[in-house]
Amino acid sequence: MELGIYVHIPFCKSKCYYCDFLSYPSKEDNYQAYVDALINEMKAHKIKTNKALTITTIFIGGGTPSVLPPILLERLLVSINENFNIGDKAEYTIEANPGTLTEEKLNIMKKYGVNRISIGGQTYDEDLLKTIGRCHRGEDITNSFILARDHGFNNINLDLMFALPGQSLDQLKETLDKVIRLNPEHISAYSLIVEEGTPFGDLEERGQLILPSEDEEREMYYLIENYLKKNGYKKYEISNFSKEGKASRHNINNWKTYEYIGLGLAAHSYYEGYRYSNTCNMDRYIENSHDLQAIQEDRQQIGLKAQMEEFMFLGLRLTEGVDVADFEKRFKQSIDSIYGDQINKHLKNNLLARSGGRIWLTDYGQDVSNMVLCSFLLD
Repeated sequence: MELGIYVHIPFCKSKCYYCDFLSYPSKEDNYQAYVDALINEMKAHKIKTNKALTITTIFIGGGTPSVLPPILLERLLVSINENFNIGDKAEYTIEANPGTLTEEKLNIMKKYGVNRISIGGQTYDEDLLKTIGRCHRGEDITNSFILARDHGFNNINLDLMFALPGQSLDQLKETLDKVIRLNPEHISAYSLIVEEGTPFGDLEERGQLILPSEDEEREMYYLIENYLKKNGYKKYEISNFSKEGKASRHNINNWKTYEYIGLGLAAHSYYEGYRYSNTCNMDRYIENSHDLQAIQEDRQQIGLKAQMEEFMFLGLRLTEGVDVADFEKRFKQSIDSIYGDQINKHLKNNLLARSGGRIWLTDYGQDVSNMVLCSFLLD
């Protein structure tokens, strides 16, 4: 069975204006207590799983995991190795922001099995970096990438954002040019989503956030898609592109609704047929992380209907789409007996394609993917 682990590090140097993730800027006083709590939670999971399950993917995200000082980063990675049975060919990713990687940290990552770095660059444009509240410069992206490469990391992702306030196609093209020169194995490109409760959300509510139009946003997406394809990157999910064999296994497993265990503050899990999340309260988490029941919230069993919805809703994000035989194997029903009307309607309207036992979004279907995916929610 494919089983992943997600570890949440909720600390950052500063909070970006678009970010609604649970993260805290400049809380160094909590670093040690939080890592101690993470280790206690891992030990509790070790007892529960008895290390019988093989972990195939690990993703340490945030926040900014690379802000941890070397001594705490090493304690964290040692504990992961001690408490879980990590497969020999596991994909082991850690997120990093430009300017937070050092030789010492990279050597520690290498020593304990990290084999993939995900760098949150977003854009090379200095004005746009200030506009979205990033605390690094464009040159820091390049410097961090080269430093990771020089320390033997041959699987590096760069995160990009587009449809930023005031962003032009020329600015996006300039960022893509610089990214391609680095030749990363993987590129994620996400359009800006304005969330309530963020500084950008407040600006939008007051009518003070000027964003590209929908047509301009689509033009930016097509520029990214075509430019990356021309430079040897295959789109395997709506927002993700990779060199051959370098697609993110951790993310693919999530889109295919495989199980994973989330560790840390507010981390979500899907394990043994249940979804649940950890508490968002830092004090409660630190004090009770040794007791899984005391920190877990919103635990609910995922019924057959919800499992089928997630199989379609998430699986169709992949360019390869969903496997008809896999659906029938999991749910003991034919996909057409459940979703025949939706599938036939979207095939007729050229939003879906079907061949070789698979169903996937067409290029046109990807343009209106939210509408198509929502149609697979059952009444």
